[in-house]
Amino acid sequence: MEPQQAIDLGREALLVTSLISAPVLLAGMGIGLTIGLVQALTQIQEQTVAFVPKLVAMAVALALTLPWTLSQLVSYTRELFENIPNSL
Repeated sequence: MEPQQAIDLGREALLVTSLISAPVLLAGMGIGLTIGLVQALTQIQEQTVAFVPKLVAMAVALALTLPWTLSQLVSYTRELFENIPNSL
């Protein structure tokens, strides 16, 4: 395997990982920001208030994006296995 092939595989793996994790992380970040703003406006300083809504939002985001996530993973894995003979 050439060094450039290894770099390309690593870059592609990082890209797929970033794309797959983005919806869940963005949902958690959005809810966390909203809850933080509400806490700041109402002067509630309880740290555990934001945990359950973030957990629920991330679970919903994961459930909604699961078919797309699986198709991305299957596509990447299929491409990886198809390119094994070329890298030997």
